[in-house]
Amino acid sequence: MDILNALVAVLNFVVIPAASYGAQLALGALGVTLIYGILRFSNFAHGDTMAFGTALVILVTWGLQAIGIDLGPVPTALLALPIGIALCSVFVLGTDRVVYRFYRRKRSAPIILVMASVGVMFIMNGLTRLVIGVDEIRFDDGARFLITVQQFKAWTGLNEGLALRVSQAITLVVTVLACWALFRFLSRSRAGKAMRAYSDNEDLALLSGIDPERVVRLTWIIATALAVTAGTLYGLDKSFKAFNYFQILLPIFAAAIVGGLGNPLGAVAGGFIVAFSEVAVTYPWKKIAAYLGFQSEGMLQLLSTEYKFAVSFVILIVVLLFRPTGLFRGKTI
Repeated sequence: MDILNALVAVLNFVVIPAASYGAQLALGALGVTLIYGILRFSNFAHGDTMAFGTALVILVTWGLQAIGIDLGPVPTALLALPIGIALCSVFVLGTDRVVYRFYRRKRSAPIILVMASVGVMFIMNGLTRLVIGVDEIRFDDGARFLITVQQFKAWTGLNEGLALRVSQAITLVVTVLACWALFRFLSRSRAGKAMRAYSDNEDLALLSGIDPERVVRLTWIIATALAVTAGTLYGLDKSFKAFNYFQILLPIFAAAIVGGLGNPLGAVAGGFIVAFSEVAVTYPWKKIAAYLGFQSEGMLQLLSTEYKFAVSFVILIVVLLFRPTGLFRGKTI
């Protein structure tokens, strides 16, 4: 039995990848839950907002690289990220003015806004493919690893190695900072308190003198910033392909619903629950079992990685059936 090597293998192949992926889902789910909690509809265009915003970040990154600007060991995309967020926010605010505001003023049923968001989703998906193409793109320049397998083995003398990529470390740091800034904004700032009041009771908020259009604009801008940040971190960690962001919409919604729609803290928790579930179910545990003294002819893998989104689907169905308000008691859908 070799517990240390087993522990390192679990960290390397399960904990670190799942934590990084969970952070990306958490940021995406925060955007979904903000729109649902304040604007009162499920935004199916959120995944393609991530894709479109990330495409803009990549274009700006290429532009900076072309004129010789980079951040050394840190990806240049981080320098391009604020510009990508600003450009995508302009587009999203324009979409709200052209599409959603009409239905909002008519006080249309939430399902009408949901169907409108599906139309927006297809438009944004087409625009993304038109702007940057359909091929897989890697834009993670700079250093690739903070810790390499060889370095770890040399330091510890263990047989099992551990690697920590720069993109994974950046993802965790940026997510912590973004969540801290968002929760502080919502709880401490005047604008954040206005957003919470509007979410709790729209009519009472209007009687209190809160400007609804300002709340709507702030909500879209924050949700877009979270979406573009999540999309960029996801692309840095893996790669960019427009269709991948359509697929990731399922685990993002699963994370938001598991935590409780409309509950920001629940969205963060849900992101990590879904990510760890997906990774744990699709990882082959044969090596770790061997370290612990259990020999197996099979891979000890419950599902192939091609079916990882099925895990999100199952979690989503179970939560909707048995606890529709989510773990943190958000709003029912």
